[in-house]
Amino acid sequence: MNTVSFDFTGSNVLVTGGTRGIGHAIATGFAKAGADVIVTGTRSSAEDYDDDLHAFGYRQCRIQEPESVDALAASLGELDILINNAGGLYPAGDEYKPDGYAASVQQNLLGPMRLTMRCHERLKSSEVPGGASVVNIVSMSAFRSAVFVPGYASSKSGLLALTMNLARRWADDGIRVNAIAPGMIDTRMTAPALNIKQIMDVEIGFHTPLKRPGTPQDCVGTVLFLCTDAASYITGTTVAVDGGYLTV
Repeated sequence: MNTVSFDFTGSNVLVTGGTRGIGHAIATGFAKAGADVIVTGTRSSAEDYDDDLHAFGYRQCRIQEPESVDALAASLGELDILINNAGGLYPAGDEYKPDGYAASVQQNLLGPMRLTMRCHERLKSSEVPGGASVVNIVSMSAFRSAVFVPGYASSKSGLLALTMNLARRWADDGIRVNAIAPGMIDTRMTAPALNIKQIMDVEIGFHTPLKRPGTPQDCVGTVLFLCTDAASYITGTTVAVDGGYLTV
């Protein structure tokens, strides 16, 4: 059969924003492959979510708050894989207003950067085959304009640049740093856009050769692969998981 399976037995994984959407799918993929997985969310406990989180450890973290990020990092034990997924649109309203723009950059770039730096020593100590991995979840908005969310787009562009720079800086530490850039993925965050025909006609009908929105599951295999020893010579790259969006 034309399928692939993964074995992450013994690996310790942190997936930020792993309570739903792409993050939840990635966390589930790692857990099914035998990893010990911690997910983060903004609520007090895992029981506060509708999605089933029983397969994971849970930590509360508000990625835009430095103190919350520092507390999360301090609570961790051994760490082999960090998935920077937490983030979102409009954390403080209109992103063309300076405060709205700044809040988006804080949430989608500065928070993940702070957490990654706080996790450096734990990742450096990893002994997993292929080395420790950081995978950042960026966006098509890192490559093309996203006129309604300039702060979010700037953040994702910055996270892409951070991916390349950390890959170079941490190469001698045995830490590989990569990213994936999802296209239009069917999640709660994108649901409003997916329900607007004019947007779908452009984003899916014209910009996406595969002619369908992606699903969170479409992102899982690429992320897991990047964290295996089969990808041990891959670092500093961003893989588009976009149905061909960047080809148009």
